[in-house]
Amino acid sequence: MKFTLYHYPATRSARVRWALYETVGDDFETRRVDLYAGEQYGADHLARNPNHNVPVLEIEWDDGARTTMLESTAMVSFLADAFPDKGLAPAPLSKERADYQQMLQFAGTTMDMMLWQIRIHEHVLPADECDRRTVERYRAKFETEVEPQLAARLERHPFACGDDFTAADCVLGHSVSWARGYGLCQDKVFRRYISTLAQRPAFRKAFDDVGEFKPEPPTREERSMFNG
Repeated sequence: MKFTLYHYPATRSARVRWALYETVGDDFETRRVDLYAGEQYGADHLARNPNHNVPVLEIEWDDGARTTMLESTAMVSFLADAFPDKGLAPAPLSKERADYQQMLQFAGTTMDMMLWQIRIHEHVLPADECDRRTVERYRAKFETEVEPQLAARLERHPFACGDDFTAADCVLGHSVSWARGYGLCQDKVFRRYISTLAQRPAFRKAFDDVGEFKPEPPTREERSMFNG
């Protein structure tokens, strides 16, 4: 298989980039899509992804056929299963697999939804479209519902699903890092978790461009490209 990842620094595509480094090493291509320049609305990218965002993962199979994936959590899960020798996913039909799938989806859906609402209303949408009540609602839910669950889990074990790193950590680690950038997940247990993940070479490669990320689109024209 050949992999091409369409990516923008620190966004959801970073979790897929991380999973690729964990599974295939450097044997994939990264193509940057400048979201603030509106490249996601170009005809070529819309043909790949009508949802006008990243990530996009293109897979070229041995027989020349191509598959395009659009959901970051699905990509991470696929990569973990495609390379079982890397040990990133528990065996099917096991208690460990059930817990792994739960954490993978919790980080990629429940946490992601709350963080995205906070982000767009604090940094992305034009001022006249921002809703402070939405921010307050999801910040409160994240602090009182999400953080206690994660803290209790990470107090018991160093990784999302126990003593061993799994692909669930690619998604949860990205989400916790995202949360910390917005003043959430500040407890020492989360600092320790990210510090542990940051020791992995694949993590460092996946986030080596994070300094290029801009939280806010600089102009109103750039803000208007995002519909929330």
